[in-house]
Amino acid sequence: MANSLHHPRLPILQFLLLLFSSISPRLHASEPYLTLDYYAKTCPTAFEIVRKEMECAVLSDPRNAALIVRLHFHDCFVQGCDGSVLLDDTIDLQGEKKASINSNALKGFRIIDRIKNKIESDCPGIVSCADILTIAARDAVILVGGPYWDVPVGRKDSKTASYALADSNLPSADEGLLSIISKFHYQGLSATDMVALSGAHTIGMARCVNYRKRIYGDYRVTSGINPLSETHLSVLKSICPPIGSDYNETAMDYETPNLFDNSFYQILLQGEGLLNSDQEMYSSIFGIQTKELVNKYAHDALAFFQQFSDSMVKMGNITNPESFVNGEVRKNCRFVNT
Repeated sequence: MANSLHHPRLPILQFLLLLFSSISPRLHASEPYLTLDYYAKTCPTAFEIVRKEMECAVLSDPRNAALIVRLHFHDCFVQGCDGSVLLDDTIDLQGEKKASINSNALKGFRIIDRIKNKIESDCPGIVSCADILTIAARDAVILVGGPYWDVPVGRKDSKTASYALADSNLPSADEGLLSIISKFHYQGLSATDMVALSGAHTIGMARCVNYRKRIYGDYRVTSGINPLSETHLSVLKSICPPIGSDYNETAMDYETPNLFDNSFYQILLQGEGLLNSDQEMYSSIFGIQTKELVNKYAHDALAFFQQFSDSMVKMGNITNPESFVNGEVRKNCRFVNT
């Protein structure tokens, strides 16, 4: 991120923004196949089952909320929200779980398995794994203090997955702002959606391997040298040494790690964002619009909640047209039906 703190020529910025605005997204965030009452007659207990199972999961460990939200995000950015992230590797299919960006980073699969088993007992062959994950993500946010939104349903589960697209479509922790904006635009999501959806990091954890460059790089440049920031930086370095301990985790929101609120943005205002990709939204010279949004959400929790809800619906409505033609309702979320 240090490079982005220099002052490049404005014509370059204007050219890049024009370039990104001209790129046509591959998948459009729309809902031609989804409705709120899709299961009203065929499985009226679906939403209640998901809610009860998520209550148990979050009560046992509040961090489970973030795991499910992350799973949903990683699902939707690869082939649309079609449950492909849930598929295990088999002889005939390479899943997405072992892609470099997902390996050792995604958890929560057993929670989805439990929900699926309960729903299959009530309504066999009706509710897709993709819908279960989407509903569970909404309930996860609510259970840790976040906003409510209606979840359109009716997705089908894909019979395919894409290891390659997982690595190319999903933003990485060290990625620059313009690259991340382009990846969101590719999915039909705006810079506003990107800033709002990044707010889910208020309940997230990050591995040392994903923030090491940040804390041994330009952390002091963005945070300034003051006693509080220095103390926090020392704690981070004790968790994440220069070499080794790649899988040690720490909260991205160190103030209220188990509460869905707007303190994540307040941390960015202080220049203390844990991930380079997060701090870029406020500190990058390219972040004219994103800086304004970070500042807005830091001071107005209701505005953040409203936009987060809208952006989650928009992301959840990224459809994979192929899944509606060739998809299915999996009996087991980990495997394609035989």
